[in-house]
Amino acid sequence: MDQTSAPIFEALEKFRKMRVVPFDVPGHKRGRGNPELVDFLGEKCVSTDVNSMKPLDNLCHPVSVIRDAEKLAADAFGAENAFLMVGGTTSAVQSMVMSALKSGEKIILPRNVHKSVMGALVLCGAVPVYVDPECDARLGIPLGMSLAALEKTIEKTPDAKAVLVNNPTYYGICSDIKSIAALAHKHGMLCLADEAHGTHLYFGEDLPAAAIRAGADMAAVSMHKSGGSLTQSSILLTGPRVNGDYVRQIINLTQTTSASYLLLSSLDISRRNLALRGKSAFAEVVKLADYARGEINDIGGYYAFSSELKNGGSVYDFDRTKLAVHTLDVGLAGIEVYDILRDEYDIQIEFGDLGNALAYLSIGDRIRDIERLVSALSEIKRRYARDKNGLMENEYIAPAVAVTPQYAFYAPKESLPLRETAGRICSEFVMCYPPGIPILAPGERVTEKIIEYIRYAKEKGCSMTGPEDAAIERLNVLKQEV
Repeated sequence: MDQTSAPIFEALEKFRKMRVVPFDVPGHKRGRGNPELVDFLGEKCVSTDVNSMKPLDNLCHPVSVIRDAEKLAADAFGAENAFLMVGGTTSAVQSMVMSALKSGEKIILPRNVHKSVMGALVLCGAVPVYVDPECDARLGIPLGMSLAALEKTIEKTPDAKAVLVNNPTYYGICSDIKSIAALAHKHGMLCLADEAHGTHLYFGEDLPAAAIRAGADMAAVSMHKSGGSLTQSSILLTGPRVNGDYVRQIINLTQTTSASYLLLSSLDISRRNLALRGKSAFAEVVKLADYARGEINDIGGYYAFSSELKNGGSVYDFDRTKLAVHTLDVGLAGIEVYDILRDEYDIQIEFGDLGNALAYLSIGDRIRDIERLVSALSEIKRRYARDKNGLMENEYIAPAVAVTPQYAFYAPKESLPLRETAGRICSEFVMCYPPGIPILAPGERVTEKIIEYIRYAKEKGCSMTGPEDAAIERLNVLKQEV
């Protein structure tokens, strides 16, 4: 297909030049009703914030330019179908899970999944069966799903309908997605991939395997992360084993009927950019990340990890575009480094957890920005380094699942002080965001270890989200034990 084409963008440009009189929504009428919005976003941007109409197609039932853009995206990614998503990858993940599963059906997945996966289980009533990931003792991070662990889980749960895998994790850890997909298919299960952090895998060279090309049946891909489109724009990919028309029906259950053409056109333009220039662009990203790791490791104390973690199992491969740095050996939690970089050096990295910090590199980064980051980290070590005694090690806490997420979320509940919830069943989410991986999910039993982890994360300044009580002094738990 002609990857130089961008059908949605081209249709918008043609429409903008037609000077059509708007008696439809949005109400700002090409910005005339909201001049401050025009001043902020620009006339060209606001004038193309339009509603669905025949010349511009309709995302809920595309028949022309959006359909063509989706076909081009499917071709670029090597998928059977590509669905443009304007509700973020959260919407793509939830549509993926709900397309594969119905109420009461089981899905095998690692526990270190994004909250969107757990939210999908709340919505559709599917039952999670966890493969607890191995952890790196030094880094305190969960690793990938090993094939051996998956095989054992399938033996115990042969009636599961799907397997879900992170490809890659936030930290760059990749499982053997090709073998996982083959094993799932052997047992009559679908293979789903959360590729929120893996757009570049489809376009770069010498990178880990992209899920759809490795045989996965569906993949939720965050184009706005490493792909360069506008925030909240995403793509859901499907393979030949999946009924695309049914997936569209599932998507339309929750996705807006007023899709933003700013988001849609950004997906269209970004797909074109990656199809034409992605190979060279991501080669440069890898080069920058490798250089940054070398410079950071030369500082001493910090550990910017990479492909040396590969072990053929739980770390089958490593995404070298990810610049994750272990910070505990300089006596600082990752979240502390995150805060210092922002507050004192005007450097905004992606996130910090209890032991690591992550700088997200992609197609817009420059060598001088890398140099600035390295210099700041060196200075932070000189100014703030201390003994690491007393710092909590980042660790994966295996969940104690008591009831399904859907049951717990909707069951009668009561609010208790956090310190009094040990032994009770949680009915809401608790997580640090980013990365948005739940510490607690609905249906899991609260333990003293989890309470201490939450308390410590709050103390260190992690951004905590999920519960009704924004201060996370209280937690909703089931009224009656099950």
